[in-house]
Amino acid sequence: MRGHKSSERSSRVNSDVQRVIGHIIEFELKDPRISGLTSVVKTEVTKDLKICKCYISVLGDDGAAESTIDGLRAAAGFVRKRLAESLNLRNTPEVNFVLDKSIEYGVNMSRKIDEILGNTVDNTETDE
Repeated sequence: MRGHKSSERSSRVNSDVQRVIGHIIEFELKDPRISGLTSVVKTEVTKDLKICKCYISVLGDDGAAESTIDGLRAAAGFVRKRLAESLNLRNTPEVNFVLDKSIEYGVNMSRKIDEILGNTVDNTETDE
C-alpha cells in the first residue's frame, strides 16, 4: 500500500512541476533565444526532489530548438527560484532541460502519411 501512495505523490509532484515550469517559460522568461513554440512535454523529479529532468519540445528547425535549450539552461537558476516560490516542496529540484523531439517526429510522420494518402487519392481520381 505504501508504494501506491509514494507513486501517487510522485505523479502529483511531476505534474505540478510541469505545470509551473510551463507557466514560467510561457509568461516569465524574456530571453529572445527561447522560442514561443516551446512546450514542456514531461518532467521527471527524483524521489528525493533533488533533480528534475524537464523534457522540452520546440516546434521549428534545429537551430531554434538548440537556441531555446541554451536559453532555458541559462535561466535554470531563475526557473528553480520561481519553482521554490510556487510549490511547497521539501527540496526544490535542480532543473535539467532536455530536448524532446517526439512531437516534431509525430508531426513529420503525420505529414508523410498525409502525403502518401494524398498521392493515393490523387492517383485514384486520375485513374477513373
